[in-house]
Amino acid sequence: MLYVVFYFQVHQPVRLRHVGVLDVGKNSNLFDDKLNGEVLRKVAEKCYLPTNRLLLDLIKKHEGRFQVSFSITGTAIEQFKLYSPETLDSFKELVDTGCVEILGETYYHSLAALYDTNEFLDQVALHRQLMKDEFGVQPCTFRNTELIYQDRISDLVYEIEGFTTILTEGVDRILQWRSPLFAYKNYAKRINLLLKYYKLSDDIAFRFSNRDWPEYPLTVDKFVNWIDHLTLDETQGRNLFLNLFMDYETFGEHQWAETGIFDFMMHFPAEVLKREHLAFTTPSQTQSLANYQQESLSFPDPVSWADEQRDLSAWVGNDMQTNAIETYWELLHKIKAKGDPELLRIARLLSTSDHFYYMCTKYFQDGDVHKYFSPYDSPDQAYIYFINALADLEERLH
Repeated sequence: MLYVVFYFQVHQPVRLRHVGVLDVGKNSNLFDDKLNGEVLRKVAEKCYLPTNRLLLDLIKKHEGRFQVSFSITGTAIEQFKLYSPETLDSFKELVDTGCVEILGETYYHSLAALYDTNEFLDQVALHRQLMKDEFGVQPCTFRNTELIYQDRISDLVYEIEGFTTILTEGVDRILQWRSPLFAYKNYAKRINLLLKYYKLSDDIAFRFSNRDWPEYPLTVDKFVNWIDHLTLDETQGRNLFLNLFMDYETFGEHQWAETGIFDFMMHFPAEVLKREHLAFTTPSQTQSLANYQQESLSFPDPVSWADEQRDLSAWVGNDMQTNAIETYWELLHKIKAKGDPELLRIARLLSTSDHFYYMCTKYFQDGDVHKYFSPYDSPDQAYIYFINALADLEERLH
């Protein structure tokens, strides 16, 4: 059998307003509430609400044979409550079907795993409690921010939080001759490891509407035929897992409704389920479905799902980003020592990886994906506003 494992990332950062030097020490709101509300409501209307309705219909139509998983950040949940409560309700309705797995991650979508183990574990615990409070579930599958992963991260989430499955990118330099279609174990053989099949995932997430792509248009028949061919080399009866991992905003926001993305998703499950050797499952269920001795994989250095390099250069690839991150973590330690909960909440909102992503200069002049996601005119501007925000927090600290 080949099982399709859908995982969708749901995240919205709390964006900074244009914090100037003269704003430092004014004790004013650092975040652009107007912009955050506008973006959240727009994405809810274009993506979250219509896609949630579609998935709910598909789950009911296929009587539970269609299953998906979500990772929803704490910052997204907070903004749902502020700007679109009906969106949060629609996610709860999906979870209540029993066909949707909620994953664990860092509450603030942060890079804490790379810089501060205690803060990382605190954010994971905060997120886990939020999922229990909002959805009544305790996640047993973990995905770190931007699928950033290395061996030590699997140790932390297994030993401290008890997660039993973890997701990351199917990086070629790690896999080498191996296939991302198998379930693996981490280097210590203690936790289930699922790897994104990036080619087919990105065919949907990035190439779906690209008219210059040789495979355009991507039809359901064509895509399922590709999936069918993945099973031909498996002659030992081992179960395979096609891990299709992508941002949820793929549907309706990155790929507009006019591209046919909703029609594609509407018909995809039925075409898969026509075939006796294809099915859907969730990440946690793959543990019991892996009918073979799982090979261990070691990730000594961190990887991510960003860009062709699949490394950390989207967040720490230039001097601005390095300076911003080092300054941030030094300040966070001081704020935690003071014990002011409101100051800590503001500081944690600044730990969100997006703030550093906006400072990325890779390919920026070409109008690539980095520029698409940024609310600022340039990486330099993003850096200046962030550093000014840190200076303001430093003033409040003293």
